[in-house]
Amino acid sequence: MENIKEFFEILLDSEKLIAYGGLTLLLAIIFAETGLFFGFIFPGDALLLTAGLLCSTDNFDVNIFLLLISATIVAILGNITGYATGKYFGKNLFTRKDSLFFKKKHLELTRDYFHKYGGAALIMGRFLPIVRTFAPIMAGVTEINFLKFNLYNVLGALIWVWTLIPLGFLLGKQFPHLVNQVEYIFLFVAVATSIIFIIGYLKQKEI
Repeated sequence: MENIKEFFEILLDSEKLIAYGGLTLLLAIIFAETGLFFGFIFPGDALLLTAGLLCSTDNFDVNIFLLLISATIVAILGNITGYATGKYFGKNLFTRKDSLFFKKKHLELTRDYFHKYGGAALIMGRFLPIVRTFAPIMAGVTEINFLKFNLYNVLGALIWVWTLIPLGFLLGKQFPHLVNQVEYIFLFVAVATSIIFIIGYLKQKEI
């Protein structure tokens, strides 16, 4: 039981994730969050911001451009995986029973969001927890043209990764002491993205 508790504590703590698994685990989690239906449990925004922050110090010895390029690539590949999942298995997901790693209401919420904003949801959704995971799946379910999907996919990945990682990096350079306050930064990002998500959810309910 203690091992399971520790595992989830690491999953939900960006700094521990990076310290535990380095670049490889960071990329694996970005891929999972942007392409696998259970990936919504991961703290994507906070993870990228923290990676950029730690990259500005000796705590994460990875070149900033390697980090940016590799994170962008896996974010793109993650969405392609999500698209394929939606295209070939999407209808089955709507009949799947809820579990610890799957909530049908998340899929239904993303469907409404996707119907309202279309392909643009793949760009805006990058900054929204849950929507970030299920938007590419929904794109596959609705069988949006694959080339059109990838235009939004690549653009969304570039905006998401090249906003949050450089922001963290610049904050780390300007305010080196922030590396000791990572947990507060994580909390701030988590609260901010959750508020945005809740506002979006309430607007969807009004439609």
